[in-house]
Amino acid sequence: MLEIEGLSRRFGAKAAVDRVSLRIPAGQMVGVIGRSGAGKSTLLRLVNRLAEPSEGQIRFEGRDVTALRGRALRDWRTECAMIFQQFNLVQRLDVLTNVLIGRLNHRHGFLARLGSLLCQFSPEERAMALAALDRFDLLPTALQRSDTLSGGQQQRVAICRALMQQPRLILADEPIASLDPRNARTVMDALAQVNRDGITVLVNLHHLDTAREYCGRVVAMQQGRVVFDGAPSELSPARITQIYGITEAEFQAEAALAVKASPAFDMPRQTALA
Repeated sequence: MLEIEGLSRRFGAKAAVDRVSLRIPAGQMVGVIGRSGAGKSTLLRLVNRLAEPSEGQIRFEGRDVTALRGRALRDWRTECAMIFQQFNLVQRLDVLTNVLIGRLNHRHGFLARLGSLLCQFSPEERAMALAALDRFDLLPTALQRSDTLSGGQQQRVAICRALMQQPRLILADEPIASLDPRNARTVMDALAQVNRDGITVLVNLHHLDTAREYCGRVVAMQQGRVVFDGAPSELSPARITQIYGITEAEFQAEAALAVKASPAFDMPRQTALA
């Protein structure tokens, strides 16, 4: 179980996350919703320890995550994989190598990590990476440069890389925000598959319909605080207006305009292979 108790992150006088407490049993798929600036991304970064809490505690199966340092903290970030909105792939490397990078934290010592950086991965690791790519229909792209793929393909590569860490928890920060509806569905289907394997998934989402369809539990944030925690069916019109400050219809129209105005990250790149 992941337990968050009184967690806060302040930037001067502003609290990006304000005394959040949550208990997330193993194997849940939880959607975190709220307007931009509500604290969703900061919350996930605190759990992964990419940001330091101002106060509060994070525990995972009784272990105090907020106290971890050094090797223990690196091990936690291996168990708690992070998927970002903009994929964070090494664009000039091929897809297979990007996936294999997920094994870096399993290497102990400078020389072992250096071998990984020189792409000296074991046959077993290569087989794991190819199996992950095959699972998400990406095997034909294994030797392509990652910047030749569509946004949806790149995000699935990022999921494969996360799985190479053999995590127990995956944090996905707006993984479909830059994708068209077809690619967004493909990525969410991939995360749902991962969750069915027993991996806990926390996913920040901007689209209410996606949260309703894929997540058995929804947590809504507003100004750094949790204002709703329950089943998607409990998201009544009044609740939605409370969370977003506008009606669901107005919010959906606003979200559609934002997608149209964003760069077309989901379009395939035409970069020549090097």
